[in-house]
Amino acid sequence: MFLLEGVRVLDLTNVLAGPFCCYQLALLGADVIKVEVPGSGDLARQLGADPELNKRLMGASFLAQNAGKRSVTINLKNAAGKEVFSRLVKTADVVVENFRPGVMDRLGFGYSALKKSKPDLVYCAISGFGQTGPLKDNPAYDQIVQGLSGVMSITGDKHSAPLRVGFPVADTIGGLTAAFAIAAALFRRQRNHEGEFIDVSMLESTLVTMGWAVSNWLIAGVQPEPLGNENMTASPSGAFKTGKGLLNIAANQQEQFEKLCALIHCKELARDPRFVDREVRKARRYELKAEIEQALAKRSAREWAELFNANGVPAGEVLSIPEVLEHPQIAERNLLRRFDASAGTGRAISVVRSGFRLASSDPDPRSPPPALGTDTESILGELGYDSAAVAQLKRDGAI
Repeated sequence: MFLLEGVRVLDLTNVLAGPFCCYQLALLGADVIKVEVPGSGDLARQLGADPELNKRLMGASFLAQNAGKRSVTINLKNAAGKEVFSRLVKTADVVVENFRPGVMDRLGFGYSALKKSKPDLVYCAISGFGQTGPLKDNPAYDQIVQGLSGVMSITGDKHSAPLRVGFPVADTIGGLTAAFAIAAALFRRQRNHEGEFIDVSMLESTLVTMGWAVSNWLIAGVQPEPLGNENMTASPSGAFKTGKGLLNIAANQQEQFEKLCALIHCKELARDPRFVDREVRKARRYELKAEIEQALAKRSAREWAELFNANGVPAGEVLSIPEVLEHPQIAERNLLRRFDASAGTGRAISVVRSGFRLASSDPDPRSPPPALGTDTESILGELGYDSAAVAQLKRDGAI
């Protein structure tokens, strides 16, 4: 039995943070119903690297985080559509939305309105900046939050920073934060039957994960600076050129540094006054890096990684996305879930599952990502609408 078996989630979200949040809940067995605008649906349906899928409203960006969900189309601006959604809310445990603050209130479906008919509802609002504060009404996408959060200021090196992280990290962190808060609220709800309003700020969620960088300023009074592929806390710790490929080495402890020197046949580096302890190594990190890279040129990154790891020195190749997805470690852990048939795509697809495994039942999407509105009639049937009523709702533009 999945951990969230029996929990119904209404996913009114678009693009990334909200859909990613609800995907985590679906992986744990929640019945996630994606409530979408008739005709167009989630904007992510039109996003991704495959133009043909975008035309079909099954873009790769949508497919990435919507497996295991059902899709219903409801026009929340239509009177009959509002009635459909009101019925649906009464069957739900969780509502998740990522509109700008105030949008759901204007539609008549804010938390204060919904809790009157569903007092134990867990309602999660995800936005760029939260429901309060001077920025609350500003539109927010991942790159906007990356810039405002300080992430870009410490990404890259002195020549390239500020630099955007290579994937939508702020959106993703916002989604994870929301899923964590929802799970906590559901746990309390089981015990005392109380609902909750959850206000998730992508900006704050991102800042929270920057604890080390933030604390260097708040506590030590040192402004964080971009160091590229170097680790600010230790040396040698970063990315190094080898005879073939780039290699990450994290010899953060003194014994690891000494072992590294021995393995590359440069024991004298461990005794060199310039590199004798952590603090002097940090101050002269680039001199040390040049010495190490000269020795690493004799073998490939893969060969060095195997040797170092076997001897207790943390190391790993720098891989591309295709390379890591084909890695034996990923295959052994069954991270990828393949669907041989996926409605609306005309092809087999694979998606990633969760980053953890469970003794009881591993997180897993039960179905491929849904075509737009493919479950509308069956869900309305669950709500008591017969075929004639559904047909009328279609004519009225409600679904």
